Amino acid sequence: MSKYRIWEILEISKENDKQSKLFDILISILIGLNVVAIILETEKSFFGEYETFFRTFEMISVFIFSVEYLLRFWSCVADEKYQRPFFGRIKYIFSPMAIIDLIVIAPFYMTFFVTDTRILRILRFLRILRVTKHYKHSKTFQFITNTLYKKRFELYYSLILMFSLLMICATGVYFAENEAQPEKFSSIPAAMWWAVSTLTTVGYGDIYPITTLGKFLGSISAIFGIGFFALPAGLLATGFSDEMNKDKSYCPHCGENLSSN
Repeated sequence: MSKYRIWEILEISKENDKQSKLFDILISILIGLNVVAIILETEKSFFGEYETFFRTFEMISVFIFSVEYLLRFWSCVADEKYQRPFFGRIKYIFSPMAIIDLIVIAPFYMTFFVTDTRILRILRFLRILRVTKHYKHSKTFQFITNTLYKKRFELYYSLILMFSLLMICATGVYFAENEAQPEKFSSIPAAMWWAVSTLTTVGYGDIYPITTLGKFLGSISAIFGIGFFALPAGLLATGFSDEMNKDKSYCPHCGENLSSN
């Protein structure tokens, strides 16, 4: 089998490519099972009873992910971006998704050389990043990342606006409540916890204003909180819709722009 064909199978499947689509489905199932296994391992009694099974499944999964990583490294020259035999592969190694692939398998191999329990916990936690491998086998993940990239500037400005609102609410309630509740509203950073829970309309109730001015500011903050996520949510919804419509405007077989006809 040629490098070009292997690369085609490993990448997101095209409409009429059954082999690539089957590979996407099997890898997606394996990734999902890995996430379930990581969750179940935290149940000590359950894990203790089936520890051998979990360890075997982990080794099989890492072996499959490792083979996939090596095949991608070998066949990446079939892509125009990595077509130079040496420098193309070096470029691929440092691409974002190749780095994620490496992070997915690296913790397993590093556990053979690391003895510090704190580092081992971090390495085990990094296994959850296997869920990000869905990106290569799901168009939905690509729609989301493309949307985030195209709307990055709008999202950046909306985040600045949200942070500014957070600071105004936290500063205002600090000066209103500091004398009445010096332990709870001891500083602006401490007041930011109240501002976050209020603006997100969660309202845990562990910290709340008791002065008249503080209650007034709390009411205003709660009202602003209704639209706290409306702006970025609207941007993402619009961007996602545009991305979906853009995908429909191209022929799934030849890639021709249908809107130009």
